Amino acid sequence: MDFTIEFGQANDIDELEQLYNDLNDYLAKGVNYPGWKKGIYPIRQNAIDGVKNDNLYVAKHNGKIIGSIILSNEPEPEYYNAKWGFESDYSDVFVIHTFVVHPKFMKCGVGKALMEFADECSIKSQVKSIRLDVYEGNIPAIKLYEKCSFKYIDTVDLGLGNYGLDWFKLYEKLISDNMYSLM
Repeated sequence: MDFTIEFGQANDIDELEQLYNDLNDYLAKGVNYPGWKKGIYPIRQNAIDGVKNDNLYVAKHNGKIIGSIILSNEPEPEYYNAKWGFESDYSDVFVIHTFVVHPKFMKCGVGKALMEFADECSIKSQVKSIRLDVYEGNIPAIKLYEKCSFKYIDTVDLGLGNYGLDWFKLYEKLISDNMYSLM
């Protein structure tokens, strides 16, 4: 399947909001692996903030957004309690947020391509690692992250127990100096 990945723009926000709503509607009808809730997460404001901060990327197929990812330098506060591969002030670390694929394009390689894109951005930006959190029940995402060479670090409480999301697994992928020489 052909698709491109590019910076999200202000004119993408309405379509991103629709993608988030479509995804949450889909999750509500079946097994909601990430535990996301329509109107709570992900929401329009996530897209607005990502575009404003120039760290939201969209995957497009035939001009339509089919997936998205945010690569920021801002961890959840609980990240500071984990024993990562190296100490950092997060200026040299990407944290993945709001990683989504439209339900019609799941199992088509979009998620894997967005993870590979995160690797490429990391190499170009010379960051030392990519970190993320994932709800412990989100088995499909955990399998993808592990297939993409992310390593389990710790399990933490992100304070979302009110939503039935008690424990989140932290993962990290170290970006080796060898990868920089590939550029």
